[in-house]
Amino acid sequence: MPERSNSQWLAELRSSQPDQALSDLRAILKRGLRYALVNRVGPAELEPFIEDSLQEALLKIRANLDTFRGESRLTTWAHKIAVRVALTELRRQHWKDISLEDLIPPDESGDFTPAALSEPGPTPENQALRNSMLETVGRLINEELTERQRQAMLAVVLGGMPMEEVARRMDTNRNALYKLLHDARQRLQMRLQAEGLTPQDVLGVFRAD
Repeated sequence: MPERSNSQWLAELRSSQPDQALSDLRAILKRGLRYALVNRVGPAELEPFIEDSLQEALLKIRANLDTFRGESRLTTWAHKIAVRVALTELRRQHWKDISLEDLIPPDESGDFTPAALSEPGPTPENQALRNSMLETVGRLINEELTERQRQAMLAVVLGGMPMEEVARRMDTNRNALYKLLHDARQRLQMRLQAEGLTPQDVLGVFRAD
């Protein structure tokens, strides 16, 4: 495989006959993806998954060549895109059998604890404060947000589902979902203020003991 400078890679990938450059780049990225994914994908599924990821990654790389700023080797930049494509697909597969309803507590007594705030072994006093704060946050989510806002907030913020997957499930796009979450956060913040609380008060309860 010939060594190429960034300018050579760009020229060949942009040319009307990019097949050799694409083949060489595919081989480079395949080695990198195998190393990056070996502990994330089972042995039987690894090679087919890599091939599928490479197909999409190479399309993205060619479509985004104009964004390459030359601050690293082009192969390093391309590898980051390939890994991002693969990890996005892994996240999608992880969530494919989980419905949005599975992430929504059935009533106000449900556990609204975000995974990021779950901490083993808090003191009994701090646990009592957390339980009280979670009850308050859960009540405000139920009372203040529309059903669609509540669904998005619980799925993305509390459930940890990727925004792309939530947008797909809710039959919308990422920008519209971002606006929905922004509006929901503003409504919750205003309601927290009316209750005499700030976001810092809520987060402070969940700091490590």
